[in-house]
Amino acid sequence: MIVNTTIKTVLLEGIKNLLRVISKRITSIKEYLAIKVQPLRHNHALKRLRIKSKEDKVKVAFFVTHSSVWKYDGVYRLMAQDSRFYPIVVICPVVNYGRANMLEEMRKSYQLFKSKGYNVIKTYTENDDSYLDVKHELKPDIIFYTNPYQGLIKDEYYITNFNDTLTCYVHYAFFVSNLCKEQYDGLFHNVLWKAFYETDMHKQMAKEYARNKAKNVIITGYPGVDGFVYGIRTGEYLWKDSNKSLKRIIWAPHHTIEQEGWLRYSNFLRHYKIMLDLAEEYKDKIQIVFKPHPLLKVKLFRHKDWGIDKTNNYYKQWEDQSNTQLETDQYIDLFNTSDAMIFDSGSFVAEYLCCGKPSIFVFADINVKERFNEFGKLALDQHYHAYNEIDILRFVDTVVCEGQDEKKEKRNRFYKRFLESPNQNTASDNIFELICKEIFK
Repeated sequence: MIVNTTIKTVLLEGIKNLLRVISKRITSIKEYLAIKVQPLRHNHALKRLRIKSKEDKVKVAFFVTHSSVWKYDGVYRLMAQDSRFYPIVVICPVVNYGRANMLEEMRKSYQLFKSKGYNVIKTYTENDDSYLDVKHELKPDIIFYTNPYQGLIKDEYYITNFNDTLTCYVHYAFFVSNLCKEQYDGLFHNVLWKAFYETDMHKQMAKEYARNKAKNVIITGYPGVDGFVYGIRTGEYLWKDSNKSLKRIIWAPHHTIEQEGWLRYSNFLRHYKIMLDLAEEYKDKIQIVFKPHPLLKVKLFRHKDWGIDKTNNYYKQWEDQSNTQLETDQYIDLFNTSDAMIFDSGSFVAEYLCCGKPSIFVFADINVKERFNEFGKLALDQHYHAYNEIDILRFVDTVVCEGQDEKKEKRNRFYKRFLESPNQNTASDNIFELICKEIFK
């Protein structure tokens, strides 16, 4: 009896494994065919749009998930100023972190774009629990995505539901991690009409990893840094204290607080109290802004030692102290008006270098550098490095307060070589001009 049961268990497990292999193979074949066919669909869509554009406006939808990772201000404004285009920001619900988070993110995004005077619409109506049918009601000619992940938004807004639409994408963060397969060879990346990437190094990575060999990739620079002013501190707004002698520091912790997972950049659980103590100890010399990754809060809500109340109380402490504050939205003005940054997040490794100011990257462990791609490793070397509280205090004392910035010239050379956009244009200009040439030639 025991033998028979064991045999049945082994057989069932073998059948399950076989079915998994078959399913994976079928998915692989389907994706291969989709990648091969998609350029033909794009050509047909482009021909239709060229005809339509002679009599009607080109409708461009920008699909937004989190307002904090919005990178298309420049592209949107260029289109809004051109009578040939009708741009609209479409707020898509983030469905993988619960209803409360979905509603909060939609509310925050909607208010931000309304305050900018943008043409904006929500895809979800709370009163009757209904979703907008974008494909048939809005009928966009071009869609700009802000995130590549399936399951983050409802499937009807995902790229696979818009095979006959011209789709575009800019990395939601300046890409520096070594997760190249995930960031270049998803079905999403391979079936895009245009993928606008940051540098030649990023295109080479796409050629190496993407199944379409980066045939849809164009180097434009990164529009997320178009608004940064290099090398100077601008303005007094945003910061609680207008005292110009106070140094302004950003603390930007990553969301990867889990024990498992490949990235594991975050030092938040180790340094959350240290950073508040630092603000108090140096209150006559500095101001600090707490700029957490947008996912940090929802992960703290779920953390066994934190939860909703402790998390909200901690965030409120940053709002309440005389020389601290909380910023959870866009960060262009925040970067421009700052003097330095303490951080462990990925994208800022490249983005803050576009401001020309000193910064210190805090290592979660000695292997963190191996989690960066080749471009990311080069960018990481331009920052000061911290492994403990003493390193952070030394940076604040010596580099920020005393101005002994030994890496300044090295950062300047890196910026000139890697981070300036091609064609002596902004990245947004490059994207806009390319789209115009494709449609109106």
